[in-house]
Amino acid sequence: MESQSQVLERLRTAFESRVTIPEKFRRTQLTNLMSMIKDNEEQIVNALHKDLTKPKFEAILSEVEIVMNELHCALSNLTSWMQPEYVSKNLATKLDECFVRREPLGVVLIIGPWNYPMQLLIVPLIGAIAAGNCVVIKPSEVSAATDNLITELIPKYLSKDCYAVVRGGAKETQALLKNRFDHIFYTGSQAVARVVLQAAAVHLTPVTLELGGKCPCLIYGRVNATAAAHRLVWSKFFNAGQSCVAPDYVLCSKATCDALVPALRQVLEDFYGSDIQKSPDMSRIVTPKHWTRLMGLLNRTKGKVVVGGEHDEKDRYIAPTVVVDVAEDDALMEEEIFGPILPILTIESLEESIKLTKTKEKPLAFYVFSDESSVVKKVLENSSSGGFCSNDGIVHMALPGLPFGGVGMCQAGLLRKRCKRCSHMRNQCSLCHPGNSGFGHYHGHWGFEAFSHQRAVMLRGWALEKLNALRYPPYSDEKLSWLRWTTSPKSCSIM
Repeated sequence: MESQSQVLERLRTAFESRVTIPEKFRRTQLTNLMSMIKDNEEQIVNALHKDLTKPKFEAILSEVEIVMNELHCALSNLTSWMQPEYVSKNLATKLDECFVRREPLGVVLIIGPWNYPMQLLIVPLIGAIAAGNCVVIKPSEVSAATDNLITELIPKYLSKDCYAVVRGGAKETQALLKNRFDHIFYTGSQAVARVVLQAAAVHLTPVTLELGGKCPCLIYGRVNATAAAHRLVWSKFFNAGQSCVAPDYVLCSKATCDALVPALRQVLEDFYGSDIQKSPDMSRIVTPKHWTRLMGLLNRTKGKVVVGGEHDEKDRYIAPTVVVDVAEDDALMEEEIFGPILPILTIESLEESIKLTKTKEKPLAFYVFSDESSVVKKVLENSSSGGFCSNDGIVHMALPGLPFGGVGMCQAGLLRKRCKRCSHMRNQCSLCHPGNSGFGHYHGHWGFEAFSHQRAVMLRGWALEKLNALRYPPYSDEKLSWLRWTTSPKSCSIM
């Protein structure tokens, strides 16, 4: 078995040979990746069921189709993505060829999570391959069956010289991060993100962090409670709530809450039956450790459980649970829930609800349910998040044309609180406080850009030397005046 350093040396040698540069090679690898998904769909579904008891419907929808759509997008647009992007010029550069050239970064590392272990590993891989990189792929050891499957399939379908899977837990990952990469792409928790950032800082390696945070759902104005309940239940309890873009909590008026709770109760029965634990359409919590954490939050809440609450430790099952009368400082509001527990906070004013969300760190997604476009517009213009969706949840991340990622600096930093780890003001310490939602984005063309270097190129000949003489000594006010005119955007704007 190769050591980590040997794997990196092999990939570095391959990249330096420029084998990944031609469009034909990239297309071949992307096509092979598509074949991998098609040929092994049943195995993928089975692995996801072993790891998360993920229903086939959800597995196909979120782990297969999203990947296939991204592959189709990349293959359809790769030629145009690789073309130079010509920029406007002035008189001084009129005869020059000026453009932006997309070049691969080199050998990159992609670290995947356990909640969508196929999608959230393969989609960034698509961007990295399309951009011409060599890639070290690190699946999550928590989703063991999918980890095993990815380790088996990648070498069968992709170039062994250019793409490698490295396995292991925290110890192996920390060792891997000591190596120098040209980019690190991490999806997962804020705690591990800090470890990744610290390791990357040693080599000044650029990083993309895809994290999460507490994604709010504001329900105000006119709204159909039944329709809202359908979309809220589906988006919140999809994959048993283990989604980084799942609605984390609801803000609404008391009247809306009174109408919403019975609608949620009825929709849950419609979706999963009277005994949800027996439903084949409900996932399980990934590990006993994660189950214990969620039960700890539920046991500490001072709110009132009005729907669900049943649990089974042996089965790693927690029923879809709705909690009302939740205070702003409740245990359920301290951290991202990442499970099938939905707290509802009643705040009569839309303005006050928006104000409350601004006391939290900027989320990966922000949701508003309302029939009134003025309400949607007001929330959109007075909030900040990685993504935004009205009258639905999580669906925006399935469209390759939209960028997917965090918004960066944490909003708590704006409150100028001191960091307990480093004593800096939070808005001065990006290492300790990168923002719960992370930074950087991908999907579709955005994924290609994330793994590309945008190189500024000017191809200049020997013409117009008299014009160039304006910048040579001896200097004069007359030369400066002419030079300012020739370099002004008004002097010329041709491509």
